[in-house]
Amino acid sequence: MTRIATLLVGACALAGLTLHAPVRAQTIADPAVTDQDWAIHGQATGVLQGTPGFASPYQGTNSLTPRQIKETVDVTLYAGVRPWRGGELWINPEIDQGFGLSNTLGAAGFPSAEAYKVGRKRPYLRWQRLFFRQTIGLGGGREAVAGAMNQLAGTRDSDRLVLTAGKFGVGDVFDTNSYAHDPRSDFLNWSAVDAGSFDYAADAWGYSTGIAGELYRGDWTLRLGLFNLSKVPNGETLETRFQQYQVDGEIEHRHRIGGHDGALRLTLFRNRGQFARFDDALALAAATGGDADTALVRARRTRLGASLNGEQAVTDTLGLFARAGVADGAIEPYDFTDIDRTAQLGLSLKGAGWHRTVDTVGAAVIVNGISAAHQRYLDAGGLGVLVGDGRLPHPGDEYIGEAFYKLAATRGFELTLDYQRIGNPGYNRDRGPANVIGARVHGAF
Repeated sequence: MTRIATLLVGACALAGLTLHAPVRAQTIADPAVTDQDWAIHGQATGVLQGTPGFASPYQGTNSLTPRQIKETVDVTLYAGVRPWRGGELWINPEIDQGFGLSNTLGAAGFPSAEAYKVGRKRPYLRWQRLFFRQTIGLGGGREAVAGAMNQLAGTRDSDRLVLTAGKFGVGDVFDTNSYAHDPRSDFLNWSAVDAGSFDYAADAWGYSTGIAGELYRGDWTLRLGLFNLSKVPNGETLETRFQQYQVDGEIEHRHRIGGHDGALRLTLFRNRGQFARFDDALALAAATGGDADTALVRARRTRLGASLNGEQAVTDTLGLFARAGVADGAIEPYDFTDIDRTAQLGLSLKGAGWHRTVDTVGAAVIVNGISAAHQRYLDAGGLGVLVGDGRLPHPGDEYIGEAFYKLAATRGFELTLDYQRIGNPGYNRDRGPANVIGARVHGAF
């Protein structure tokens, strides 16, 4: 706890903590805003989570264990410059420390997206993002853009082409959502902040190298991306020449209902690399008498998936969101988590009704599932990206509920209490339900 306090206090003292949250661009007729030439922002986030006792008659290598408390801390610098009109170069060095519950294992919808798959006791430095973005105007009127983390203030055409290249997160561009996409300020569960079946390209920290293009025309946006997968599933090292890769596509439509903003997105992915079929691993295990292991039967294959993502403001303070997705359940997930199908529904409510206008209450329910072949693989002793209890005689869908209250303590400083209930963790009806109680401290400038 002393390490958490030291890192957070040091980061939050940098510049008086003036919070710069991403906001929607505002259309303007005669822009007088000057483009920002450079900017520096920072954030620090600490998460403490614990699980009391729950039913656990047996455990495996990747099981969520009862009666534990874990913490994570990350401190990030966002430094950007504008080398020429429409261009932005950003770098995000980050200091990380800590562990997720059970070393970030045990539930496909893992309870903290702030917990990376690589935990360490001592703080360490990573260069999480280093990317260049070029915006090419195509007309349609000018709009103002507020300065934010990885976004310089200025103006741009409402119709435009945006190209991003370098190291960044697939989720920086795809499957975004105003209410459920940032574990530092809204929901924490992995399958709440992204579609759980979206097996997006990433190293163990959640970032990849590649290129993405976005074409904005009126109320529509088309996005395409090409990214490196990790060299081995859930690995620390990325491919460098797209020898194993992901292609992403997304179409978004923005609209207004009753004077309030909303959006719908359809996201598709195609992974190509060394993947295993669960039935092949099971056949080999039956022949040899050993546990099922996908690493022994990998070959060049393709895995496909699709998801829908919607958000809608209902009033000035209440917003609703939903996601649903599916991926090929015959082939192992690669870089994200063990989910073949998912659905989520939630809400986000600002605190104006109780005179806390910048506080937020959030609630979501999520159902995650896997294919019959995936169930048989786990029952035969197989291990997934995050789950694997050694056996799975009574499989069932994983049910998750999450609720949080975010208190804006002072300008740029937030305190959040979070509660999650995970039914059938790891798709195992013999274990759980697990209650996860958490607290989050977040500061930004």
